[in-house]
Amino acid sequence: MAFNWPVFKTRAQTALIFVVVMAAGLLTSHWLFLLLFAVIHWGCWIEYQSLMGRIHPDYLEIGPFHKYGVILAGLGMMLYATADFWKIGDISVSAFGFWIVLIMAFVLPVTELLFSRTINLKNIWISIKGLLYISLSIALMVHLRSGEIWRLADKENLFFNISQSSAQYTGFLIPLIIIASIWINDTMAYIVGSLIGKTPLSKISPKKTWEGTIGGIILSVAILSLAGYLGGASWVHYLAIALISSVVGTFGDLFESKLKRMAGVKDSGSFMPGHGGFLDRFDSLLFAVPFVWLYAVAFM
Repeated sequence: MAFNWPVFKTRAQTALIFVVVMAAGLLTSHWLFLLLFAVIHWGCWIEYQSLMGRIHPDYLEIGPFHKYGVILAGLGMMLYATADFWKIGDISVSAFGFWIVLIMAFVLPVTELLFSRTINLKNIWISIKGLLYISLSIALMVHLRSGEIWRLADKENLFFNISQSSAQYTGFLIPLIIIASIWINDTMAYIVGSLIGKTPLSKISPKKTWEGTIGGIILSVAILSLAGYLGGASWVHYLAIALISSVVGTFGDLFESKLKRMAGVKDSGSFMPGHGGFLDRFDSLLFAVPFVWLYAVAFM
């Protein structure tokens, strides 16, 4: 695959804007982060439903209560994942999210039966898979950002304030490493694949090569590990998160490519020039986040 400078320039410019927006959401305010990922959640769901409608025509028949209700349920999962770390006054955002999920779990089947006169289990299963694919992943990203994993439960503990500060710090750090490693992997895989790539990675995505894929993973892990080492942090965690994000993210990219092939479309959307739609941009992240979350819970 020959290196295409105009394509790379467009991708690089779009990716730079993406990094700036994501960094702003991560580093400025947890509320801005939540708003940013609520938009991403919405965009991914709209494109997912469009793809599923092309693959399974029956899914086009779902009513508005089903279509938007399941997105609202996913938003409830996101809010619930904030834990008790984020509050509006004395009101827990997490509790609000819990009630949204609970209400939607009751309302959606009822409205499906009342308005459709029947319950199409296939359509329900497609929506459940969407909740697992999109909403759960983004909810876990929000949970990582909340810092709840690293916060001491006992507020009377002498070190609670220190733990609280640490939670806020690591809360934005882990998502930042995930996003950075995926971005570096994607960019480097394109460059390496364009320059020396000869062996196709998969029939699903024929433009990707083994050389580009391996090169992107190695460079992503090396850069993030070096950043952790120079920053005086535990570089092993940087290495592990970058490796998980890059490898699992590659499978996420292939999975979304498979969906597009089944739907007969080139891109899931067109909101980002050179990158396609929301799912095209966040397919790697949706796969990587659950595995990074498990790593963080188990080893950090």
